[in-house]
Amino acid sequence: MSPVGDRGQASVELAAGAAVAVLVSLLALQVLAAGYAAVMADHAAEAGALALANGRPAADAARSAVPGWPQRAAHVQVEGDTVRVTLVPPSPFAFLRGRLSATGRAVVRRPVASAGRWDR
Repeated sequence: MSPVGDRGQASVELAAGAAVAVLVSLLALQVLAAGYAAVMADHAAEAGALALANGRPAADAARSAVPGWPQRAAHVQVEGDTVRVTLVPPSPFAFLRGRLSATGRAVVRRPVASAGRWDR
């Protein structure tokens, strides 16, 4: 038989192990969400720049290029020939929400009218 002090030890270890597993899972999902936000921010900025080069509204194109959840958390900024898209990934941790934002930037290069070459 086991001593009186060992009773319930397995239950405590199981509860602690489950809590650690949940925390590690949430952190892994957070890293994946931040990486996805970075990829989608670049993609949306490029879509906005292509629209800008074709004479269409860049902000609308950038927002429509971002599917699902990031669209509500997208901030599109158009300045001259530059399109910047900032996405804030969802987070179960309130203190991380603003700190993990990702920004994508794309610039439109317009041809030089006199030389027929692209700007550098």
